[in-house]
Amino acid sequence: MSRLKIYNSYIRDKEEFKPLVEGHVGMYVCGPTVSGESHLGHARPYITFDVIYRYLVHLGYKVRYVRNITDAGHFEEEGRKAEDKISKKAQIEKLEPMELVQKYTNLFHWAMNEFNCIPPSIEPTATGHIVEQISMIEKIIEEGYAYVMNGSVYFDVKKYADKYEYGKLSGRVIDDLLETTRDLEGQEEKRNKTDFALWKAAPPEHIMRWKSPWGEGFPGWHIECSAMSAKYLGVQFDIHGGGMDLLFPHHESEIAQSTICNHTSPVRYWIHNNMITLNGRKMGKSYNNDIKLTELFSGDHHLLEKGYSPMAVRFFILQTHYRSTLDFSNEALQAAEKGLKRLMEAYEWLQELKIDGTKVEKHELEIDSDSNENPDGKVKRLLAEMDDFMNDDFSTARVLANMFELVPIINSIKDKVNDAETLSTATFQHLQQKMKIFVEDIFGLKSEAGKGDTKLKGVIEILLDLRKESRARKDWMTSDKIRNQLLELGVVVKDEKDGAMSYTFA
Repeated sequence: MSRLKIYNSYIRDKEEFKPLVEGHVGMYVCGPTVSGESHLGHARPYITFDVIYRYLVHLGYKVRYVRNITDAGHFEEEGRKAEDKISKKAQIEKLEPMELVQKYTNLFHWAMNEFNCIPPSIEPTATGHIVEQISMIEKIIEEGYAYVMNGSVYFDVKKYADKYEYGKLSGRVIDDLLETTRDLEGQEEKRNKTDFALWKAAPPEHIMRWKSPWGEGFPGWHIECSAMSAKYLGVQFDIHGGGMDLLFPHHESEIAQSTICNHTSPVRYWIHNNMITLNGRKMGKSYNNDIKLTELFSGDHHLLEKGYSPMAVRFFILQTHYRSTLDFSNEALQAAEKGLKRLMEAYEWLQELKIDGTKVEKHELEIDSDSNENPDGKVKRLLAEMDDFMNDDFSTARVLANMFELVPIINSIKDKVNDAETLSTATFQHLQQKMKIFVEDIFGLKSEAGKGDTKLKGVIEILLDLRKESRARKDWMTSDKIRNQLLELGVVVKDEKDGAMSYTFA
């Protein structure tokens, strides 16, 4: 099996993954700003990094996965008023700021659970680490790379760029930034337009505020992640993840302030997922096309034809490589629904089949007539390639393509359509095991059969038993009636040669 290679945004190339400490991985992912409900665009990074986390664990690493909660603002730092999104939303909803934070944190956790995302090892909050942020700012001032103006503290980007490669991660050129940065309210406090806030003085109306050596205020957005990642993963760690929209200024600023404070570059591998667009257009409130996750699941949005299940959305996201743009449409989601249904039906049947390990049985299957591969060889190749694809920068789309090549093989085993070709028990068991690992453990896909569906299956089994009894009595009218009425409800009944019955959902 090939070694894991990761596309590192910092060098813009793939490189072999070698953790700082053998057998251990430290991974930090920028979490949500809980001033409102998460939307479809937020689903992609958290599902992407959930799969990366799962795969690293599968490879045998002990992973410390840290994902923060930003509950102290996300202010517009260029503006004089330094508007705090959380304080503003709290006033609109007539809630205390931390009451609002708890409300949307709970909603975020609920959505992640619906997507079957594993909770991070540690989930620190910005407000819980004010002391660490102030300490870090003090060190940056001591190093001479930050300055105090009217109770606010700014990072001196130009001075940093004279010695370090500011802009390397995002591909920005400092001279261009100095020329193109807009003149905004509050810029006169800064030495240079590109300087960013480490701490902002709080105006009288600002609700969330803390004492600091520079007066009452609140932390900058970028310093939060630097302080929390260093505390729980060390001053240098393996992987930092997030969406491509965070490349600049957020992650670029993290590198700068962490490098000065800790005298080392903070991250070995930067991983960024691409955006979700909607009908080719970037999602955003200004375009009136941001779809909240509750709306996505319920279908209660003017752009949605129906609601889509969390597993269908997860499957939809995994169908495209995480670094490629993913365009959302009703047609694409409905195609993902059908694909997921086809895959999970084959997978669930595969897992239900028990094989007697005391003897080598043969299972009949259909192989494409134009293929020269024998059945065992084809299955083994497809399974082996799945490991190679994941080791090639987590290529989930290519893994799914192989799974769909395996689906007709699985179905042909089930249907026993060809007596000429066979699959050995050993290969069949390997197929069972490998599919379970990828479908459940790595991709996090699960059957959407809840308690209600389990009961439905029980009712269907009762009806099939009644049909067997009617057939035994040669009561063909009742037998056909049960089969036809089930068919009208989308349940296809198939009579096997040995008298058994099976069913699938149409």
